[in-house]
Amino acid sequence: MARRPLPRILSSGTASLARGRELARTAADSATDVLHPLLLIGRGLRLLAAAGRRKWAGTPKDRRGPALFLGATCVLVVALVPYGPLLALITLMAAAAWAGRDRKPAGTGPGDAESERLGSLYEALVPYFSTSEDPDPLFAHGGSWERAFSDCAFDEEGRITRLHIRYPAYFTDGEAASRARIEALLHAKSGRGREYLFTWDEEGNRLDLTVLAPLPAGIAAQPFVTSPGETVLGFTDAASVRRTLPVKEGEQPRDVPPVIWRTGPRSTEPHLLAVGQPGSGTSTLLRSIALQALRHGGEVLVVEGGGSGDFACLAGRAGVRAVECTPAGALAVLEWAAQETGRRLIETHRAREEGLGVPEDTRRPLWILLDRPSVLAHLAAAEGSPDPLAQLQVPLRHGRTVHVTVVVAEHFDHLELLNDAVWQHTRARVALGAAAAQQVADVLGLPPHTTPPAHVPAGRGYARLGAGPVHRLQVPATPDPYDDAAHPVHLQAVRELLPARETPERPVGPPKTLQVQPPAQLQGRAPDATEVPDAPEVPAEAP
Repeated sequence: MARRPLPRILSSGTASLARGRELARTAADSATDVLHPLLLIGRGLRLLAAAGRRKWAGTPKDRRGPALFLGATCVLVVALVPYGPLLALITLMAAAAWAGRDRKPAGTGPGDAESERLGSLYEALVPYFSTSEDPDPLFAHGGSWERAFSDCAFDEEGRITRLHIRYPAYFTDGEAASRARIEALLHAKSGRGREYLFTWDEEGNRLDLTVLAPLPAGIAAQPFVTSPGETVLGFTDAASVRRTLPVKEGEQPRDVPPVIWRTGPRSTEPHLLAVGQPGSGTSTLLRSIALQALRHGGEVLVVEGGGSGDFACLAGRAGVRAVECTPAGALAVLEWAAQETGRRLIETHRAREEGLGVPEDTRRPLWILLDRPSVLAHLAAAEGSPDPLAQLQVPLRHGRTVHVTVVVAEHFDHLELLNDAVWQHTRARVALGAAAAQQVADVLGLPPHTTPPAHVPAGRGYARLGAGPVHRLQVPATPDPYDDAAHPVHLQAVRELLPARETPERPVGPPKTLQVQPPAQLQGRAPDATEVPDAPEVPAEAP
Protein backbone atom coordinates (compact mmCIF):
# COMPACT_ATOMS: atom_id res chain seq x y z
CA MET A 1 0.00 0.00 0.00
CA ALA A 2 1.37 3.40 -0.96
CA ARG A 3 2.07 5.77 1.90
CA ARG A 4 -0.30 8.69 2.04
CA PRO A 5 1.32 12.11 2.14
CA LEU A 6 1.14 14.14 5.31
CA PRO A 7 -1.48 16.88 5.54
CA ARG A 8 -0.30 20.24 4.31
CA ILE A 9 -0.66 21.82 7.73
CA LEU A 10 1.84 19.26 9.10
CA SER A 11 4.32 19.20 6.22
CA SER A 12 4.58 22.87 5.33
CA GLY A 13 3.32 24.65 8.43
CA THR A 14 6.24 23.91 10.72
CA ALA A 15 7.93 27.22 9.98
CA SER A 16 4.66 29.11 10.51
CA LEU A 17 4.07 27.36 13.81
CA ALA A 18 7.61 28.15 14.92
CA ARG A 19 7.16 31.80 14.01
CA GLY A 20 3.83 31.84 15.85
CA ARG A 21 5.41 30.41 18.98
CA GLU A 22 8.23 32.93 18.75
CA LEU A 23 5.75 35.83 18.41
CA ALA A 24 3.71 34.52 21.34
CA ARG A 25 6.83 34.21 23.47
CA THR A 26 7.92 37.74 22.55
CA ALA A 27 4.47 39.15 23.35
CA ALA A 28 4.47 37.35 26.70
CA ASP A 29 7.89 38.76 27.58
CA SER A 30 6.79 42.28 26.62
CA ALA A 31 3.59 41.96 28.66
CA THR A 32 5.59 40.72 31.64
CA ASP A 33 7.86 43.77 31.43
CA VAL A 34 4.91 46.18 31.21
CA LEU A 35 2.90 44.52 33.97
CA HIS A 36 5.87 43.95 36.26
CA PRO A 37 4.76 46.60 38.88
CA LEU A 38 1.27 45.10 39.07
CA LEU A 39 2.69 41.59 39.38
CA LEU A 40 5.04 42.79 42.11
CA ILE A 41 2.21 44.41 44.10
CA GLY A 42 -0.03 41.40 43.59
CA ARG A 43 2.66 39.07 44.91
CA GLY A 44 3.15 41.38 47.88
CA LEU A 45 -0.60 41.49 48.68
CA ARG A 46 -0.69 37.72 48.55
CA LEU A 47 2.23 37.48 50.95
CA LEU A 48 0.67 40.06 53.30
CA ALA A 49 -2.65 38.21 53.25
CA ALA A 50 -0.90 34.92 54.03
CA ALA A 51 0.97 36.57 56.88
CA GLY A 52 -2.32 38.00 58.22
CA ARG A 53 -3.98 34.60 58.14
CA ARG A 54 -1.08 33.04 60.00
CA LYS A 55 -1.21 35.84 62.59
CA TRP A 56 -4.96 35.42 63.04
CA ALA A 57 -4.64 31.65 63.37
CA GLY A 58 -2.00 32.11 66.05
CA THR A 59 -4.10 34.58 68.10
CA PRO A 60 -5.87 33.01 71.14
CA LYS A 61 -9.65 32.98 70.97
CA ASP A 62 -10.07 35.19 74.05
CA ARG A 63 -8.06 37.95 72.34
CA ARG A 64 -9.75 37.89 68.94
CA GLY A 65 -12.66 40.12 70.06
CA PRO A 66 -10.48 42.99 71.33
CA ALA A 67 -8.32 42.63 68.21
CA LEU A 68 -11.35 43.02 65.96
CA PHE A 69 -12.52 46.06 67.96
CA LEU A 70 -9.06 47.66 67.68
CA GLY A 71 -8.98 47.05 63.95
CA ALA A 72 -12.43 48.51 63.39
CA THR A 73 -11.43 51.59 65.41
CA CYS A 74 -8.34 52.11 63.25
CA VAL A 75 -10.42 51.80 60.07
CA LEU A 76 -12.92 54.37 61.40
CA VAL A 77 -10.16 56.82 62.33
CA VAL A 78 -8.55 56.48 58.93
CA ALA A 79 -11.90 57.05 57.21
CA LEU A 80 -12.54 60.25 59.20
CA VAL A 81 -9.07 61.76 58.75
CA PRO A 82 -8.72 64.01 55.65
CA TYR A 83 -7.14 62.05 52.80
CA GLY A 84 -7.01 59.08 55.15
CA PRO A 85 -8.23 56.40 52.68
CA LEU A 86 -5.80 57.64 50.01
CA LEU A 87 -2.85 57.59 52.41
CA ALA A 88 -3.88 54.15 53.66
CA LEU A 89 -4.05 52.85 50.08
CA ILE A 90 -0.60 54.29 49.27
CA THR A 91 0.83 52.76 52.44
CA LEU A 92 -0.71 49.38 51.61
CA MET A 93 0.68 49.44 48.05
CA ALA A 94 4.15 50.40 49.32
CA ALA A 95 4.08 47.62 51.89
CA ALA A 96 2.93 45.15 49.21
CA ALA A 97 5.70 46.24 46.83
CA TRP A 98 8.29 45.85 49.57
CA ALA A 99 6.97 42.44 50.55
CA GLY A 100 6.79 41.25 46.92
CA ARG A 101 10.33 42.23 45.93
CA ASP A 102 12.76 39.61 44.63
CA ARG A 103 14.58 38.24 47.65
CA LYS A 104 16.94 35.88 45.88
CA PRO A 105 20.33 36.06 47.59
CA ALA A 106 22.97 37.75 45.43
CA GLY A 107 26.08 35.82 44.55
CA THR A 108 28.69 36.32 47.21
CA GLY A 109 31.61 35.06 45.13
CA PRO A 110 32.93 31.94 43.47
CA GLY A 111 32.00 28.55 44.86
CA ASP A 112 34.31 25.91 46.24
CA ALA A 113 35.20 24.40 42.84
CA GLU A 114 35.73 27.85 41.31
CA SER A 115 37.88 28.96 44.26
CA GLU A 116 39.97 25.83 43.87
CA ARG A 117 40.48 26.62 40.17
CA LEU A 118 41.51 30.20 40.97
CA GLY A 119 43.88 28.95 43.66
CA SER A 120 45.52 26.56 41.19
CA LEU A 121 45.92 29.37 38.67
CA TYR A 122 47.39 31.62 41.37
CA GLU A 123 49.97 29.01 42.36
CA ALA A 124 50.94 28.52 38.69
CA LEU A 125 51.61 32.26 38.31
CA VAL A 126 53.79 32.54 41.44
CA PRO A 127 57.13 31.67 39.70
CA TYR A 128 56.52 34.37 37.08
CA PHE A 129 55.15 37.18 39.28
CA SER A 130 57.35 36.85 42.38
CA THR A 131 60.93 37.40 43.47
CA SER A 132 62.79 36.67 46.68
CA GLU A 133 63.69 40.36 47.22
CA ASP A 134 60.03 41.47 47.42
CA PRO A 135 59.19 42.25 51.11
CA ASP A 136 55.43 42.07 50.51
CA PRO A 137 54.89 39.77 47.54
CA LEU A 138 51.56 39.88 45.76
CA PHE A 139 52.17 36.33 44.54
CA ALA A 140 53.61 33.81 47.02
CA HIS A 141 53.29 30.07 47.52
CA GLY A 142 50.46 29.44 49.95
CA GLY A 143 49.16 33.00 49.57
CA SER A 144 45.63 34.16 48.91
CA TRP A 145 44.35 34.78 45.39
CA GLU A 146 41.84 37.47 46.53
CA ARG A 147 44.51 40.19 46.41
CA ALA A 148 45.58 39.39 42.84
CA PHE A 149 42.33 38.30 41.14
CA SER A 150 39.08 40.21 40.79
CA ASP A 151 36.11 40.57 38.44
CA CYS A 152 36.03 36.86 37.70
CA ALA A 153 33.25 35.07 35.82
CA PHE A 154 32.68 31.41 35.02
CA ASP A 155 30.63 29.41 32.54
CA GLU A 156 28.28 26.50 33.22
CA GLU A 157 31.19 24.07 33.35
CA GLY A 158 33.05 26.12 35.95
CA ARG A 159 35.74 27.37 33.55
CA ILE A 160 36.96 30.95 33.66
CA THR A 161 35.41 33.32 31.10
CA ARG A 162 36.64 36.65 32.51
CA LEU A 163 39.41 37.52 34.96
CA HIS A 164 41.17 40.70 36.10
CA ILE A 165 44.74 40.11 37.30
CA ARG A 166 47.03 42.45 39.23
CA TYR A 167 50.74 41.81 38.92
CA PRO A 168 53.81 43.46 40.54
CA ALA A 169 55.40 46.48 38.91
CA TYR A 170 58.76 44.78 38.45
CA PHE A 171 57.37 42.22 36.02
CA THR A 172 58.84 42.79 32.54
CA ASP A 173 55.55 43.36 30.75
CA GLY A 174 57.30 45.43 28.08
CA GLU A 175 58.96 42.32 26.65
CA ALA A 176 56.96 40.26 24.17
CA ALA A 177 58.54 37.00 25.37
CA SER A 178 57.47 37.62 28.98
CA ARG A 179 53.91 38.40 27.95
CA ALA A 180 53.81 35.35 25.68
CA ARG A 181 54.79 33.04 28.58
CA ILE A 182 52.00 34.40 30.78
CA GLU A 183 49.44 34.13 27.97
CA ALA A 184 50.45 30.54 27.21
CA LEU A 185 50.13 29.61 30.90
CA LEU A 186 46.71 31.23 31.27
CA HIS A 187 45.54 29.54 28.07
CA ALA A 188 46.59 26.12 29.38
CA LYS A 189 45.25 26.53 32.92
CA SER A 190 41.95 28.22 32.01
CA GLY A 191 40.92 25.59 29.46
CA ARG A 192 41.97 24.91 25.89
CA GLY A 193 39.69 24.88 22.89
CA ARG A 194 38.58 28.51 23.30
CA GLU A 195 39.86 31.88 22.07
CA TYR A 196 41.23 34.22 24.73
CA LEU A 197 41.81 37.95 24.47
CA PHE A 198 44.61 39.35 26.64
CA THR A 199 44.58 43.10 27.33
CA TRP A 200 47.73 44.40 29.00
CA ASP A 201 47.75 47.69 30.93
CA GLU A 202 51.45 48.32 31.48
CA GLU A 203 50.81 51.64 33.23
CA GLY A 204 48.46 50.19 35.82
CA ASN A 205 50.06 46.71 36.05
CA ARG A 206 46.80 45.03 35.07
CA LEU A 207 45.98 42.11 32.80
CA ASP A 208 42.45 41.33 31.63
CA LEU A 209 41.61 37.84 30.35
CA THR A 210 38.42 37.47 28.30
CA VAL A 211 37.00 34.45 26.48
CA LEU A 212 35.79 35.44 23.00
CA ALA A 213 32.75 34.00 21.30
CA PRO A 214 33.33 32.32 17.92
CA LEU A 215 32.93 34.58 14.90
CA PRO A 216 29.90 33.87 12.67
CA ALA A 217 31.00 31.57 9.84
CA GLY A 218 27.60 31.16 8.19
CA ILE A 219 27.17 34.66 6.73
CA ALA A 220 27.17 34.40 2.94
CA ALA A 221 28.12 37.04 0.39
CA GLN A 222 25.31 39.56 -0.05
CA PRO A 223 24.79 43.23 -0.98
CA PHE A 224 26.36 44.96 2.01
CA VAL A 225 25.23 48.44 3.03
CA THR A 226 28.44 50.29 2.18
CA SER A 227 29.46 53.39 0.23
CA PRO A 228 31.54 53.34 -2.97
CA GLY A 229 35.15 52.94 -1.97
CA GLU A 230 34.29 50.76 1.04
CA THR A 231 34.95 47.02 0.93
CA VAL A 232 33.88 44.54 3.59
CA LEU A 233 36.78 42.18 4.24
CA GLY A 234 34.87 40.23 6.86
CA PHE A 235 33.44 40.41 10.35
CA THR A 236 35.10 40.84 13.73
CA ASP A 237 34.35 41.47 17.42
CA ALA A 238 31.95 44.19 18.52
CA ALA A 239 34.55 45.71 20.85
CA SER A 240 37.06 46.18 18.00
CA VAL A 241 35.07 48.52 15.73
CA ARG A 242 32.41 51.19 16.18
CA ARG A 243 30.17 50.20 13.30
CA THR A 244 27.72 47.42 12.54
CA LEU A 245 26.18 46.21 9.29
CA PRO A 246 22.75 44.65 8.82
CA VAL A 247 23.21 41.21 7.27
CA LYS A 248 21.28 37.97 6.94
CA GLU A 249 22.63 34.73 8.32
CA GLY A 250 20.41 32.29 6.50
CA GLU A 251 16.97 33.86 6.93
CA GLN A 252 17.77 35.47 10.27
CA PRO A 253 18.63 39.22 10.14
CA ARG A 254 21.27 40.49 12.53
CA ASP A 255 23.77 43.31 12.99
CA VAL A 256 27.45 42.37 12.93
CA PRO A 257 30.62 44.49 13.26
CA PRO A 258 32.58 44.55 9.98
CA VAL A 259 36.19 45.15 9.00
CA ILE A 260 35.91 47.93 6.39
CA TRP A 261 38.77 48.55 3.95
CA ARG A 262 38.61 51.96 2.26
CA THR A 263 40.22 52.53 -1.13
CA GLY A 264 40.51 55.51 -3.46
CA PRO A 265 42.62 58.68 -3.71
CA ARG A 266 42.27 59.47 0.02
CA SER A 267 43.02 55.98 1.25
CA THR A 268 46.08 55.42 3.41
CA GLU A 269 46.08 51.68 2.60
CA PRO A 270 45.34 51.58 -1.15
CA HIS A 271 46.44 47.98 -1.81
CA LEU A 272 45.93 44.66 -0.03
CA LEU A 273 48.02 41.54 0.58
CA ALA A 274 46.24 38.36 1.72
CA VAL A 275 48.31 35.38 2.88
CA GLY A 276 47.16 31.93 3.94
CA GLN A 277 47.56 28.21 3.71
CA PRO A 278 45.96 26.04 0.99
CA GLY A 279 42.23 25.93 1.67
CA SER A 280 42.34 28.83 4.13
CA GLY A 281 40.02 31.06 2.09
CA THR A 282 42.26 33.52 0.21
CA SER A 283 40.42 32.79 -3.06
CA THR A 284 37.14 33.24 -1.20
CA LEU A 285 38.32 36.67 -0.07
CA LEU A 286 39.26 37.65 -3.64
CA ARG A 287 35.84 36.54 -4.95
CA SER A 288 34.12 38.55 -2.23
CA ILE A 289 36.16 41.65 -3.11
CA ALA A 290 35.48 41.18 -6.84
CA LEU A 291 31.71 40.92 -6.35
CA GLN A 292 31.65 44.03 -4.17
CA ALA A 293 33.77 45.95 -6.69
CA LEU A 294 31.48 44.97 -9.58
CA ARG A 295 28.41 45.94 -7.56
CA HIS A 296 29.79 49.48 -7.13
CA GLY A 297 30.49 49.86 -10.86
CA GLY A 298 34.17 49.00 -10.89
CA GLU A 299 36.22 47.06 -13.45
CA VAL A 300 37.93 43.83 -12.44
CA LEU A 301 41.00 42.15 -13.91
CA VAL A 302 41.82 38.70 -12.51
CA VAL A 303 45.13 36.84 -12.76
CA GLU A 304 44.91 33.30 -11.42
CA GLY A 305 48.20 31.53 -10.86
CA GLY A 306 46.91 28.28 -9.41
CA GLY A 307 45.05 27.27 -12.57
CA SER A 308 42.22 25.72 -10.57
CA GLY A 309 39.47 27.71 -12.29
CA ASP A 310 38.21 29.31 -9.09
CA PHE A 311 37.44 32.54 -10.98
CA ALA A 312 35.97 31.07 -14.16
CA CYS A 313 32.55 32.29 -12.99
CA LEU A 314 33.70 35.89 -13.64
CA ALA A 315 34.80 35.37 -17.26
CA GLY A 316 32.62 37.19 -19.76
CA ARG A 317 30.71 39.10 -17.06
CA ALA A 318 29.88 42.78 -17.29
CA GLY A 319 32.73 44.82 -15.80
CA VAL A 320 35.30 41.99 -15.93
CA ARG A 321 38.18 42.94 -18.20
CA ALA A 322 39.86 39.54 -18.32
CA VAL A 323 40.47 36.35 -16.36
CA GLU A 324 43.94 34.92 -17.07
CA CYS A 325 45.73 31.81 -15.83
CA THR A 326 48.76 31.53 -18.16
CA PRO A 327 52.12 33.32 -17.91
CA ALA A 328 51.73 34.92 -21.36
CA GLY A 329 48.20 36.08 -20.66
CA ALA A 330 49.16 37.37 -17.21
CA LEU A 331 52.07 39.32 -18.69
CA ALA A 332 49.80 40.82 -21.35
CA VAL A 333 47.02 41.94 -19.01
CA LEU A 334 49.45 43.33 -16.43
CA GLU A 335 51.23 45.28 -19.19
CA TRP A 336 47.85 46.67 -20.18
CA ALA A 337 47.13 47.53 -16.54
CA ALA A 338 50.41 49.44 -16.29
CA GLN A 339 49.64 51.31 -19.51
CA GLU A 340 46.10 52.04 -18.35
CA THR A 341 47.44 53.45 -15.08
CA GLY A 342 49.83 55.67 -17.02
CA ARG A 343 47.04 56.82 -19.35
CA ARG A 344 44.86 57.72 -16.39
CA LEU A 345 47.70 59.69 -14.84
CA ILE A 346 48.20 61.66 -18.06
CA GLU A 347 44.50 62.38 -18.53
CA THR A 348 44.14 63.48 -14.92
CA HIS A 349 47.19 65.72 -15.14
CA ARG A 350 45.92 67.35 -18.35
CA ALA A 351 42.48 67.98 -16.88
CA ARG A 352 43.95 69.64 -13.80
CA GLU A 353 46.27 71.81 -15.91
CA GLU A 354 43.29 73.04 -17.93
CA GLY A 355 41.13 73.57 -14.85
CA LEU A 356 38.63 70.91 -15.94
CA GLY A 357 37.03 68.02 -14.13
CA VAL A 358 38.69 64.65 -14.12
CA PRO A 359 37.47 62.48 -17.04
CA GLU A 360 34.83 59.94 -16.13
CA ASP A 361 36.79 56.94 -17.44
CA THR A 362 39.70 57.75 -15.10
CA ARG A 363 37.40 57.78 -12.06
CA ARG A 364 35.95 54.34 -12.60
CA PRO A 365 37.70 52.00 -10.13
CA LEU A 366 39.97 49.37 -11.65
CA TRP A 367 40.70 46.33 -9.50
CA ILE A 368 43.68 44.08 -10.26
CA LEU A 369 43.24 40.78 -8.40
CA LEU A 370 46.12 38.31 -8.39
CA ASP A 371 45.70 34.85 -6.86
CA ARG A 372 49.01 33.02 -6.25
CA PRO A 373 51.05 35.05 -8.78
CA SER A 374 54.29 33.35 -7.64
CA VAL A 375 53.29 30.26 -9.66
CA LEU A 376 53.15 32.32 -12.86
CA ALA A 377 56.46 33.98 -11.99
CA HIS A 378 58.06 30.55 -11.57
CA LEU A 379 56.64 29.32 -14.88
CA ALA A 380 57.77 32.49 -16.65
CA ALA A 381 61.31 32.07 -15.27
CA ALA A 382 61.36 28.45 -16.45
CA GLU A 383 60.30 29.53 -19.96
CA GLY A 384 62.75 32.44 -20.02
CA SER A 385 59.93 35.01 -20.16
CA PRO A 386 59.78 38.30 -18.21
CA ASP A 387 58.38 38.18 -14.69
CA PRO A 388 54.69 39.27 -14.79
CA LEU A 389 54.98 40.71 -11.27
CA ALA A 390 57.42 43.32 -12.55
CA GLN A 391 54.50 45.00 -14.33
CA LEU A 392 52.89 45.78 -10.95
CA GLN A 393 55.36 48.57 -10.21
CA VAL A 394 53.28 51.32 -11.84
CA PRO A 395 49.83 50.28 -10.47
CA LEU A 396 51.25 49.83 -6.98
CA ARG A 397 53.13 53.13 -6.92
CA HIS A 398 50.66 55.38 -8.70
CA GLY A 399 47.36 53.53 -8.70
CA ARG A 400 45.91 55.24 -5.62
CA THR A 401 45.63 58.60 -7.39
CA VAL A 402 43.68 57.22 -10.37
CA HIS A 403 41.42 54.66 -8.59
CA VAL A 404 43.55 51.60 -9.39
CA THR A 405 43.65 49.00 -6.60
CA VAL A 406 45.85 45.90 -6.43
CA VAL A 407 44.97 42.85 -4.33
CA VAL A 408 47.51 40.01 -4.07
CA ALA A 409 46.73 36.62 -2.49
CA GLU A 410 49.62 34.24 -1.81
CA HIS A 411 50.52 31.22 0.32
CA PHE A 412 52.90 31.40 3.27
CA ASP A 413 55.33 29.03 1.57
CA HIS A 414 55.86 31.31 -1.45
CA LEU A 415 56.11 34.75 0.14
CA GLU A 416 59.81 35.05 -0.71
CA LEU A 417 58.88 35.11 -4.43
CA LEU A 418 56.97 38.40 -4.07
CA ASN A 419 58.99 41.44 -5.09
CA ASP A 420 59.74 44.44 -2.89
CA ALA A 421 57.07 46.63 -4.50
CA VAL A 422 54.32 44.31 -3.28
CA TRP A 423 55.63 44.36 0.29
CA GLN A 424 56.16 48.13 0.32
CA HIS A 425 52.81 49.24 -1.10
CA THR A 426 50.36 46.67 0.33
CA ARG A 427 49.83 48.19 3.77
CA ALA A 428 46.48 46.46 4.29
CA ARG A 429 47.23 42.89 5.30
CA VAL A 430 45.17 39.74 5.92
CA ALA A 431 46.44 36.41 7.28
CA LEU A 432 44.03 33.46 7.00
CA GLY A 433 44.04 29.88 8.17
CA ALA A 434 45.96 27.99 10.84
CA ALA A 435 49.34 29.67 11.26
CA ALA A 436 51.87 30.19 14.02
CA ALA A 437 51.89 33.50 15.85
CA GLN A 438 55.29 34.35 14.36
CA GLN A 439 54.00 33.77 10.81
CA VAL A 440 51.07 36.08 11.45
CA ALA A 441 53.40 38.68 12.97
CA ASP A 442 55.70 38.54 9.93
CA VAL A 443 52.77 39.38 7.64
CA LEU A 444 50.82 41.86 9.77
CA GLY A 445 53.74 43.45 11.60
CA LEU A 446 52.21 42.65 15.02
CA PRO A 447 51.31 39.35 16.68
CA PRO A 448 47.62 38.70 17.39
CA HIS A 449 46.36 39.47 20.89
CA THR A 450 44.21 36.34 20.93
CA THR A 451 44.99 32.66 21.14
CA PRO A 452 44.40 30.57 18.00
CA PRO A 453 40.98 28.89 17.77
CA ALA A 454 40.64 25.14 18.18
CA HIS A 455 38.78 24.86 14.87
CA VAL A 456 39.74 27.15 11.98
CA PRO A 457 36.98 27.37 9.34
CA ALA A 458 37.67 28.63 5.84
CA GLY A 459 38.07 32.39 5.79
CA ARG A 460 39.06 32.66 9.46
CA GLY A 461 42.12 34.71 10.34
CA TYR A 462 43.36 38.18 11.23
CA ALA A 463 43.43 41.56 9.49
CA ARG A 464 45.37 44.77 10.01
CA LEU A 465 44.84 47.98 8.06
CA GLY A 466 48.00 50.07 7.97
CA ALA A 467 49.23 50.93 11.45
CA GLY A 468 45.93 50.02 13.10
CA PRO A 469 45.27 47.18 15.54
CA VAL A 470 45.03 43.51 14.65
CA HIS A 471 41.42 42.34 14.25
CA ARG A 472 40.00 38.87 14.24
CA LEU A 473 38.44 38.25 10.83
CA GLN A 474 35.86 35.93 9.31
CA VAL A 475 35.48 36.33 5.54
CA PRO A 476 31.92 36.06 4.14
CA ALA A 477 31.23 32.66 2.61
CA THR A 478 31.78 33.24 -1.13
CA PRO A 479 32.34 29.83 -2.76
CA ASP A 480 32.88 29.14 -6.44
CA PRO A 481 29.33 28.88 -7.87
CA TYR A 482 30.48 25.86 -9.92
CA ASP A 483 31.59 23.98 -6.78
CA ASP A 484 28.93 21.39 -6.04
CA ALA A 485 30.49 20.56 -2.66
CA ALA A 486 29.67 24.01 -1.24
CA HIS A 487 26.54 24.83 0.73
CA PRO A 488 23.56 25.34 -1.63
CA VAL A 489 22.47 28.53 0.15
CA HIS A 490 25.95 30.04 -0.25
CA LEU A 491 26.09 29.00 -3.91
CA GLN A 492 22.76 30.66 -4.61
CA ALA A 493 23.87 33.84 -2.84
CA VAL A 494 26.96 34.08 -5.06
CA ARG A 495 24.97 33.40 -8.24
CA GLU A 496 22.58 36.23 -7.40
CA LEU A 497 25.51 38.65 -7.06
CA LEU A 498 27.18 37.77 -10.35
CA PRO A 499 26.69 40.40 -13.09
CA ALA A 500 25.04 39.49 -16.36
CA ARG A 501 27.14 37.96 -19.09
CA GLU A 502 28.27 40.20 -21.92
CA THR A 503 28.92 37.16 -24.13
CA PRO A 504 26.84 33.97 -24.29
CA GLU A 505 28.15 31.08 -22.25
CA ARG A 506 30.01 28.50 -24.32
CA PRO A 507 31.70 25.18 -23.62
CA VAL A 508 35.13 25.28 -22.11
CA GLY A 509 37.81 25.07 -24.81
CA PRO A 510 41.22 26.46 -25.71
CA PRO A 511 41.70 30.11 -24.72
CA LYS A 512 41.10 32.73 -27.36
CA THR A 513 42.51 36.21 -27.68
CA LEU A 514 40.57 39.21 -26.52
CA GLN A 515 41.45 42.62 -27.91
CA VAL A 516 41.18 45.11 -25.03
CA GLN A 517 39.88 48.32 -26.61
CA PRO A 518 41.33 51.69 -25.62
CA PRO A 519 39.05 54.18 -23.88
CA ALA A 520 36.52 56.08 -25.98
CA GLN A 521 38.43 59.34 -25.59
CA LEU A 522 41.39 57.92 -27.56
CA GLN A 523 39.40 56.22 -30.33
CA GLY A 524 39.23 57.93 -33.70
CA ARG A 525 42.36 60.07 -33.31
CA ALA A 526 46.09 59.49 -33.43
CA PRO A 527 47.84 59.56 -30.04
CA ASP A 528 50.52 62.14 -29.51
CA ALA A 529 53.94 61.49 -28.07
CA THR A 530 52.82 61.82 -24.44
CA GLU A 531 50.02 59.28 -24.65
CA VAL A 532 50.27 55.62 -23.82
CA PRO A 533 50.08 53.28 -26.86
CA ASP A 534 47.13 51.01 -27.41
CA ALA A 535 46.89 47.90 -25.28
CA PRO A 536 48.34 44.61 -26.51
CA GLU A 537 46.21 41.63 -27.31
CA VAL A 538 45.15 39.89 -24.12
CA PRO A 539 44.26 36.20 -24.13
CA ALA A 540 40.86 35.78 -22.58
CA GLU A 541 39.98 32.63 -20.73
CA ALA A 542 36.78 30.87 -21.68
CA PRO A 543 34.28 30.84 -18.86
